[in-house]
This record gives sequence, structure tokens and C-alpha cells, in this order.
Amino acid sequence: MSAEPADDADLDTALRALADGNRRAILKVLQDGPRPVSVVAKGVGLSQQTTSHHLGVLRKAHLAAGTREGTRHLFAINTDGITAVHRYLDDFWPGKLASLKAAVENDGDRNA
Repeated sequence: MSAEPADDADLDTALRALADGNRRAILKVLQDGPRPVSVVAKGVGLSQQTTSHHLGVLRKAHLAAGTREGTRHLFAINTDGITAVHRYLDDFWPGKLASLKAAVENDGDRNA
């Protein structure tokens, strides 16, 4: 499957963002809906400044989005970015499952 260069760059940025455990923890907190930085920071046990940095990385990677609600700045999961990563990873499963099935069947044939 071939992707355009911009898509590859976006995917690389998203995968690098997901490589950090703090960012994955932040996304977990955001699963239930938009949250202010203070709530996200408390949920992951980081300072607001550190959390804001990680949220900035997630935004740049298109995995999170920020909106304003009055004076509050809320962050939420960007489902389009998550879907792009999901689609990329899904491409690996059919081949892997077919290989696993073949290996199990071959092992079964040898033990019969």
C-alpha cells in the first residue's frame, strides 16, 4: 500500500507521539471526552506545564485537538488522527493472522 509523502510524514509524527508512555496515558484520560489541562494533568500525575507540552505534541501529530469553551481550553481525541494510525496498523493483521494459522495447522499436521 502506497501513501503520499505528506501522509507518511503525518503517520511518522503520530507514531513518534504514541511512542511516549505519558502521551498514551493522556489519550486514555481523553477517551471519555474533552478535558481541561488541569484534569488531564491530575489524571496522569504530571505538572500542567509538562501535560501542556505533551498535548502540544499530540495536537501536532493530529491525535488530539484543542477547543475553547469560554476561558477554558479543552482537549479531546482527534478521531481522524487515531483512525489513520489504526488503518495503518490494521494492514499488518491479515498477513500475520494467516501466517499464525498456517503455522498452527502445520504444527498440527506434524503432531498427528
